Amino acid sequence: MAPPKRKTGGGRTTPKGTRPGEQRFANPEENVKGVHASTRYTPPVTSEMKAPKPWVPVLMVALFIIGMVVIILRNLVFTGNNWLTLVGLGCILGGLYTATKWR
Repeated sequence: MAPPKRKTGGGRTTPKGTRPGEQRFANPEENVKGVHASTRYTPPVTSEMKAPKPWVPVLMVALFIIGMVVIILRNLVFTGNNWLTLVGLGCILGGLYTATKWR
């Protein structure tokens, strides 16, 4: 004697009378060349986001070079002042921050 079949639940996933890949709409205007209305809003890409700003990589490289020069000058010429090290590191960190804004 075989055990009774278990009911897996669920039901139809497509409306009755349709084939796989076919969809029926209550309003025929909803089916415009297979495009469906989305429930998610995607804002349009602004022209500011499309084109990278040309001054960003220039500022980034300038901050890196200025920071490096200030640290080198502090070690070679101004040996008693630790503020120049902080200024140089601040310029380098500013360059790294600017690098994150470069698209």
